[in-house]
Amino acid sequence: MKNIKLLNKIAKVGTDIFDRKVYNVADDVENPDAIMVRSAAMHDMEFGPELKAIARCGAGVNNIPVEKCAEQGIVVFNTPGANANGVKELAICALLLAARDVVGGVNWANSLAGQENVAKLVEKGKSQFAGNELAGKTLGVIGLGAIGGMVANAAHNLGMKVIGYDPYVTVEGAWRLSRAVRKAASYDELYAHADYISIHVPSTPETKGMLCEETFEKMHDGVRIINLSRADLVNADDMKAAIASGKVKRYVVDFPTEETINCPGIVTIPHLGASTAESEDNCAVMAAHQLVEFLETGNIKNSVNYPNVSIGHTGDARLCIMHKNVPAVIANITAAVSGEGINIENMVNGSKGNFAYTVIEIIGEIPEVIIEKLNAMDEIIRINVIK
Repeated sequence: MKNIKLLNKIAKVGTDIFDRKVYNVADDVENPDAIMVRSAAMHDMEFGPELKAIARCGAGVNNIPVEKCAEQGIVVFNTPGANANGVKELAICALLLAARDVVGGVNWANSLAGQENVAKLVEKGKSQFAGNELAGKTLGVIGLGAIGGMVANAAHNLGMKVIGYDPYVTVEGAWRLSRAVRKAASYDELYAHADYISIHVPSTPETKGMLCEETFEKMHDGVRIINLSRADLVNADDMKAAIASGKVKRYVVDFPTEETINCPGIVTIPHLGASTAESEDNCAVMAAHQLVEFLETGNIKNSVNYPNVSIGHTGDARLCIMHKNVPAVIANITAAVSGEGINIENMVNGSKGNFAYTVIEIIGEIPEVIIEKLNAMDEIIRINVIK
């Protein structure tokens, strides 16, 4: 039996993917072969030698020690695109909240409870919450992946002009974009033209604080900013100063912090981007399929710390080898296998940063001496044998 540990409540439609004759799936299993997680913090956890994979039911992996896992040969998966529609729909809501002071208006209307002639008071006071229409305005989308691309297309359908920038956009992502979406040549070009800006990039050392005093100065006065990605992409102190000066009209963020709650001009949403039943189901199903594929075949898809590597099962057994991405390691691996008179039926290799993954298909049994030879190499991190 393979043990799958659940660190959060995972949608049943996802856990039902596992064949219970093969998998023991629960939140109290010990010595797990794999972990499914949503938001639970894992940075202080110790991982046992049995743990081969962690599947994050969502796109962000800030709660997982990704580098530590790579060094231990633990593959970390995420589920890009599975919650994209849910986040896209909240982004449309956020655009409307940025355009009009709906939240302030609702709170004010509730404050009229118990007063006479509420309808007359509403008509008299509603102008303080008036805003603008989205049609004809320009939305700048930073990051044109699964979510950003959908937001760009949806904004175009709402009558907005859309300009996008993503230095790492994939061919697939580019194909999904409407032809009406204008591609900016730089962040600065996007800042210079956008009335609204929606940011859809992961939090990395390079992107943390990317929206700050320096970048605000490159934007239109009265720009409205949407952040459904991560709080630390925006410098909170600089944002509050920009709102006070009028540079930023309104900031809508899906990650409330001590610095942003109850601040004039800031609308804080309690991390609802992927909080739909459909998103949770989609993420759980995708994560479960990725774990089954990896545990049963060694194939990797949607890993954040190891390369995507897949190969058809044409042999009797396969060696799945996590190793350092250094010169000559492939030659050393193949020499260890062929040196024992074993023919390599098929083989595939991929790399991602400092780490690499090689899968070797073999006819017949894998002699234990081969495993011993491979484990003796400094470059080898982990070996999984699948029959």
